[in-house]
Amino acid sequence: MATRDIYESGFDEDVPASTNNTCPDCGGCVRTNTLETLCEECGLVIDEYQIDHGPDWRFTAGDEESQRRTGAPLTPTRHDRGLSSEIGYKRDASGRTLSGKKRQQIARLRREQSRGRFQSKAEANLAHGLGEVRRIAGALELSESTRDQACRLFRSAQNEDLLRGRSIEAIAAGCVYGACRCNAVLRTLPDVAGLARVERSRVTNAYQTLNTELGLPIQPIRPSEFVPRLASELKIPESPRRRARDLAMKAEAVGLTTGLNPSGFAGACLYKASCDADLHLTQSEVSRVANVSVATIRSHRDTLTESSDIIVTATEASSLEQPSS
Repeated sequence: MATRDIYESGFDEDVPASTNNTCPDCGGCVRTNTLETLCEECGLVIDEYQIDHGPDWRFTAGDEESQRRTGAPLTPTRHDRGLSSEIGYKRDASGRTLSGKKRQQIARLRREQSRGRFQSKAEANLAHGLGEVRRIAGALELSESTRDQACRLFRSAQNEDLLRGRSIEAIAAGCVYGACRCNAVLRTLPDVAGLARVERSRVTNAYQTLNTELGLPIQPIRPSEFVPRLASELKIPESPRRRARDLAMKAEAVGLTTGLNPSGFAGACLYKASCDADLHLTQSEVSRVANVSVATIRSHRDTLTESSDIIVTATEASSLEQPSS
């Protein structure tokens, strides 16, 4: 028989097909589609002919819930995407304890497996870099989506040959900071560089290289976005917190924040709002949380004080331009 005849007589799940079975209730014609097998006469759904598109489970005696054939899902945080396996230590697949001679043999096999784990130097570098990304992302308490995006960014950097002449640790830290900027996660460069195993200047250079070569979709960070985070760390009440956020947004509207450190300017807004509310908050406390110097907080505070008239005028002009409801 020709091959095409075999495939022509095959069963297509997407098209309803008739079967040789009859309905056990009324004896009518039975048809099968992608969801169920039913009788056309009485509408009886015959469960024993239903097609199961779910995962295929494998059960063993005594442990019917834990053993599954699906395994762990693919993950971009591993160099092999989580497909590799590891040799165990003291027990076999059935849970029986291994003998001393068998444990020695397994130890030798485990050593050889670790030696042949990487097929090339590039794969070893990828494993090391992804490990650094996972370490920094875990220390910063980032979400899994942001961590996975940082790992994909490191893969792209290696594919574009950006690791040549640069430190793997610096590129990994730059990928974490780049993923935070792309997802609007409020983590400053000093926060990421403080966890890296290289100098801050090298992390800055790595991030700038990634941003230039890969064209990251990064939006500028506004000082008003840093106000809730800094206010929570300083334990500032709700009223001065809202006052500081409004002050930062008004300063952004008139362009006072252009070219300034957003974290430092947000700290200055919190300090000014706290002073107006008679809260005992020092400039050193704000500078420590904002990760800037005391002179930066004082300078931005003076800028806000001197530009208060400009902020009020611009706010009134914008309110007059809005149409009345």
